[in-house]
Formats: sequence, C-alpha cells, structure tokens
Amino acid sequence: MSECFTPVTDRRLQPLVLAVTLALGSVQPLLASDDWGDDSWSDDRWGEEANASPRWHGFVETAIGARLDEDPALPDDDLSLADLRAQLEISDYVGENRYSLKADLYADGVEHGLHGELREALLDLSPSQNTDLRIGQQILTWGTGDLLFINDLFPKDWVSYFAGRDDQYLKAPSASAKLSYYNDKANLDLVWTPRFTADRFLDGERFSYFNAMSGQQTSAHLVPIDPEDTPDNGELALRLYGTVDSTEWALYAYRGFWKQPNALTAGGDAYFSRLDTFGASVRGNLGAGIANAEFGWYEGEDSRGDDPRVPNDQLRVLFGYEQELVAKLTGSLQYYQEWIQDYSALTRTDGNSPYRPDEHRHVWTLRLTYRMLQDNLILSWFNYWSPSDEDLFMRPSVSYRFDDSTSLVMGANVFSGNKAHTFFGQFEDASSVYARLRYSF
Repeated sequence: MSECFTPVTDRRLQPLVLAVTLALGSVQPLLASDDWGDDSWSDDRWGEEANASPRWHGFVETAIGARLDEDPALPDDDLSLADLRAQLEISDYVGENRYSLKADLYADGVEHGLHGELREALLDLSPSQNTDLRIGQQILTWGTGDLLFINDLFPKDWVSYFAGRDDQYLKAPSASAKLSYYNDKANLDLVWTPRFTADRFLDGERFSYFNAMSGQQTSAHLVPIDPEDTPDNGELALRLYGTVDSTEWALYAYRGFWKQPNALTAGGDAYFSRLDTFGASVRGNLGAGIANAEFGWYEGEDSRGDDPRVPNDQLRVLFGYEQELVAKLTGSLQYYQEWIQDYSALTRTDGNSPYRPDEHRHVWTLRLTYRMLQDNLILSWFNYWSPSDEDLFMRPSVSYRFDDSTSLVMGANVFSGNKAHTFFGQFEDASSVYARLRYSF
C-alpha cells in the first residue's frame, strides 16, 4: 500500500516518530482537559486566538478485543484488538501562522510490534484576507453521510474501524495541500495530494477476506500494485459550497484512483484503477429534524462496462434524516444505493460469475443515541443492513466518563450474512467484542 508520508508500520520511520514523540514529551506541557473527545472529523481549526500559549493535549489508552467465533482462515488469532497507545498533540502560533503536531505511539499485541504514526503535522497560512492555505500531514473530510461516504474520497482505515478502535481512527491522514477561498456567495476548497494515498483496507493480516478468484475465504496477504509515483498520479479534490437561508449545499469533484484495489491486471494482480467523480449534497432543516441528500457519479477506466476485471461506472445516492425522538434520545436513518452502469454488458462478459454484484446495492443504516447522567453515560446503537446483499453489520457501544480525564468504552462489531462473498457477509467470522480505557490530559 502506498502511504504518502505516513506509513504506520514502516520501520524506517519508526525511530523518527519515536524520537519526535519523546522530544515532545520531555517538554513540560501545559496540561488541559480535552473534554473527552478528539475532534478529528473537523478540519476547521481557525477559531483559536493567535499568539496564545502552546496548547498541549494527549491521552494514554489500553484497548482489548476478542473474537466471538474462530476464523478458519486465521485459526490462531483469538484477539482482534490489543493496543497500548499514547497520543500527544501540540498547537501554537508563529506570528499569524498556526502549526499543529499530533503523534501516536502504540504497542500492537495482534500484529506484534511497536508502531508510530504522525497523524498531523501541518501549517496554516493566510496568503490573503479571503484565502487560507493548510500544508502538511492532515485529516480531511467532507460530505453529509454518517459513516457512509460518497464524495469523501480521502483515505479511511477500515482495519481500525472493524477492530474497535476509536472512530477517529477511521479517518487516515494524508500529506496534502488544501487551499480555501471564501466570499459572501460561496466558498471553495481545493485539495492536492501529490502521492496517491490508499485506504488501509483489510488485507488478510488481522482479518481474512473473500477471494473471488479462489472462491473462498483467505488470509493471504494482499499486496496490490501501486500507481506509479508521478505528478500525473496525484489526487485532486474540489468542493464548492455555501448556505442559502439555513440550507447547506455543496458541489464536489475528484480525480485520482479507487481507494481500494478492486481491479485486476491480465495476470491476476490487484491494482488501483483510475477514478473520476462528480457529486453534490444538500443539508437543512426538515420538520423537527435535519435532512440530508448526496449523490456521486463514479467514472472509471472501463467506459463500456464489459471488462469484469475493472469496476463499472456507478451512480451512488444517499438520503438521511436525524431527529430527537424523546428527551436525550436521538435517532437517525439513512438510505444508500450503488447503481452499477452498463450492467447488461457486464453480464455478457463475466462468464455468469456467481460472485457478480447486484445491479443495485441497497444499504440502510440506523443510529440511536441515548444520553444519561448528565451525558456521562452514553448508549449507542449503529447498524448497516443491506436487503440486496442480505447481510448486516451491528455496532452497539456503551461509553462512561468517570471524570474529565478518565473514560471507558465497551462495544461490539457483529457481522452476519447469507452469502460468503458480500461486503459484510465475508466478515462474519470477524465479529468481536472490545473495551477501551482512556486517560486524557
């Protein structure tokens, strides 16, 4: 996998990340509570006062997760998660320019090793009154979906998500430059990532996956062919957005590659095929709640749709609604669809494969959140259900905050499916329970 500037397990970078982390830790920090949260989903950091004292945050966390069933492809792996992690973050201003550093160091008892990750190393500049520029390692996100992504084609870490790590780790960092322009009518974001950054996909190391070529579940390590490291193979993402009355709207475009290796060469090697996308979204008040809608057109390498080794073009749509049902109980519902284009051409050339996806893939999600004891106890339920794939992914969790520094999260990742090759069905043996205990400072 090609990780631009942030390989988690690259041994060449581990000494550097460890040295940076220890150097930061040797400075007497200005301790401050992080209010039991890491706002990694937000990329708007401009509300802080310039020339303030350096702001330090961090936490130490231990996490453990165990499988509910044995995976025949990974018979010796009873644990899905075994982390001892420390994160340290500092942000400050140099003149009018802001910098931020955030580094993780963790021991992994499942993949057996000490790992470092530089999640953030960025500089915020203001070239003009209406223009901001953010350069460096950063977490990027946009779109309206709740754990469903159409126009957000920034890298994700699905291994962490399925293992039970904090949801902040679903978003992986990338080394990018983000230029933002603001005016009264609309705002523009342009993101350039010079080197393609793939998702951290399930590659057989911690979770097995279904191999359509062999027709069975496998833990064989998947090593795809990366795009050549040339200027033409970087990624460009654009968002034009604004607000009309209380309704938010946005237009999107992306040029790069599919974020997971879902194409095959003539020799059967997996690779990341080309991808261009165009989309739009809207979000605003509707009745007693908030509604959102989003769509995206995915255009790939195979314009005719008759090459079964390359993904066909797709139209993806999403509709969502969120509302407080009763006091302290919030519910949200989403409907998502993938519509494969040129499907008749695919059916003529794929040899009547039993693993051919449906022309229309439907997914529903449900989220319920109940807050008690002055929000110190939070009960959460989130699930995906696909009636077309006949599979299900449930994510219940309980969070309790003992005080401003100490919190405990317990939860489960439960997969179920009637077919071994569907997206969630293939991970049925990966179902697990987990717990995370964190001390923040």
